[in-house]
Amino acid sequence: MDKGSLAHMANRFRDSEKRTEILRIEVAEAIRQASREGMPQKDICEATGYTRQQVRRIVKAEGEHDVGAA
Repeated sequence: MDKGSLAHMANRFRDSEKRTEILRIEVAEAIRQASREGMPQKDICEATGYTRQQVRRIVKAEGEHDVGAA
């Protein structure tokens, strides 16, 4: 492993973190929208793999600064 290869790998990791954060926010908004539209919490949990507690936290955070989804 040379310095350039290590730097490339580290940059790929940072890019992945950025994409993950964007997707986390998008999933949280999709959960809030599903909840607003009346989707049962059970169905949201099944679709996302999140626990009921995680879904409640995300839905409750609507209007607040986006909090961690998972």
